[in-house]
Amino acid sequence: MNRFKSLQQFLTPHFNDDEYQLAAITGDASFRRYFRLNRGQDSYIVMDSDPQVLDNTPYIELNKVFSEHGFTLPKILHADEKQGFFLLSDLGNTHLADLLGDKERTNHYKHLINLSAQWAKMPPVEHMKDFDRNFLEFELSIFLEWLVEGFLALELNDATKATWQSSCEVLIENILAQPTVTVHRDFHSRNIMRSNQQWAIIDYQDAVQGPVCYDLVSLLRDCYFKLPHDELEYLLKHAFAEFKQQGLIKDVDFSEFTQWFDLTGVQRHLKAAGIFCRLNLRDGKLGYMNNVLPTLRYIVDVSKEHRALAELGSWIEQEIIPATQIAIIERVGS
Repeated sequence: MNRFKSLQQFLTPHFNDDEYQLAAITGDASFRRYFRLNRGQDSYIVMDSDPQVLDNTPYIELNKVFSEHGFTLPKILHADEKQGFFLLSDLGNTHLADLLGDKERTNHYKHLINLSAQWAKMPPVEHMKDFDRNFLEFELSIFLEWLVEGFLALELNDATKATWQSSCEVLIENILAQPTVTVHRDFHSRNIMRSNQQWAIIDYQDAVQGPVCYDLVSLLRDCYFKLPHDELEYLLKHAFAEFKQQGLIKDVDFSEFTQWFDLTGVQRHLKAAGIFCRLNLRDGKLGYMNNVLPTLRYIVDVSKEHRALAELGSWIEQEIIPATQIAIIERVGS
């Protein structure tokens, strides 16, 4: 029996054979599939998350923990954990991404910075991995494996290998130097929703214990939207003040905080660019390729501001970006 028929059987007892409509929703970057279920005036979200492919335990357990601490998340109304089917509350259709042209955008970001500080103060719980050296080395390797070697079919010479290794060490040391907090990991405009006049969070299952600046980078240096420089600077200063007030950072000046933020962003964007290519090559998802070049340009722009990353920035600007532009035209056709 295919999964869709099994999913329909999962739904049957909860809707007493009443008529309902099930429509596919554009999926996220994972193997999960989502549907919106409408019955009369009521709507729900149905998630298909095959346990043969994905471990659903963090999704379930962290939902309980974050909800108990007052965060708005999709409520798990019914679940068949063995098959990986979930009936969830419907938070609506409005994401932060839909509000980025709003005149209240800066205030939206300020509220979300404050929310991220509250999230960061959550105590560590089971199912949260540590953002340690091994974890960071793996994340950085995604860039080489899937973008450089996989998508571009390039090999690094000895000089470039040395640049890569020394740059990775700078990025790793920067992250390990920061206070460790609870990190969402994908706190960006497509995972933040506006629902019933509240900010709601989705895609929380990969939460980790990691660097204090990570979610701030996800929010303010979003791979899907670039904030104007002046607005970014204003919001970064707001975050610095908020994080100090919340006790997340101590004995750190704004210059050091900015360096944490910048270099954390380079690490995150290297990983993201690699993942976008992995989604294309491994999973056949082409839509994310539009985000590769803007993400690489983020890395170049920030690297120019930090001497320790100057060679990395030059390599990406002079070799990787031109090669990627050509490969996208040849392999993706856009």
